[in-house]
Amino acid sequence: MNLPLWIEFFDDLQHVRGRSLNTVMAYRRDLELLVQFKMTDKPITAFYEFMKKNKLSTRSQARVISSLRTYFRFLESRGINSPELMDLRPPKVKAGLPKTLSVEEFHKLLLFSGAQDPDRSARNRMTLLLLYGLGCRVSELICLDLADFNETDRTLKILGKGSKERLVPLTDTLNEELVNYLKIHRRRINKEDSNQSLLINDRGHRPSRVDIWRWLAAWSVRAGFSEPVSPHRFRHACATVLLENGADLRSIQMLLGHASIQTTQIYTNVTTQNLVKTVEEHHPLSNLDQKIPETVL
Repeated sequence: MNLPLWIEFFDDLQHVRGRSLNTVMAYRRDLELLVQFKMTDKPITAFYEFMKKNKLSTRSQARVISSLRTYFRFLESRGINSPELMDLRPPKVKAGLPKTLSVEEFHKLLLFSGAQDPDRSARNRMTLLLLYGLGCRVSELICLDLADFNETDRTLKILGKGSKERLVPLTDTLNEELVNYLKIHRRRINKEDSNQSLLINDRGHRPSRVDIWRWLAAWSVRAGFSEPVSPHRFRHACATVLLENGADLRSIQMLLGHASIQTTQIYTNVTTQNLVKTVEEHHPLSNLDQKIPETVL
């Protein structure tokens, strides 16, 4: 079963709205789920139960419903009546705090990312430093090119969601590390003269998302972590540590490329949670009853 204006909708997403290829593919997967559901001939209200049977979390269900509503609005803008737009409402999602990465955990990953080959070892280190130092998404990391680095201004140009560019300043340390990697190590593992990618995978080409996930999983195992560290945890860690050290929300929003300041504000909950933990552990009043002599009681 084909949905109406299928090709036109995805063409609009990519070429009119400027959505990234990853976003377009996510919409496609969500609409393919609708196609599967329509084969059951059940009313659209049964779609929620269908998603549950497919083991979609509440957050995933909300994303699917949002995708479908975007599609149905597109149909209505083209004169096709879509009553499903009124019947489908996203479930309420409880906003969870992002899982971050401590400074100690980051340094442990750095330690265990080393390889026998010094050039690959430098590449691994550079990958971690960029993830943590830029707070970038994995899709942004693998798209970084040589031309995006300005050594004089100490900046990297990042292409974010919706093809929006942002300039991210580098610390002196990160700038020096990047210069050293590019001048010495990158050229030794690059296999194509035309390859402009900043990072190089083990085959001498631009790394993929799978490469980054695979590297992080391997380093996490070596470091003794109970689960692989995802690329997004570095993004959360970067925002959290900046906020804890006095950076304002607007600056962090610009650094991370958030479209809305509300997305950035979730990190204030993380730092508040950390503050509560610190007070509980270190404030003298946290265990007052244990310190009062029995004679006083």
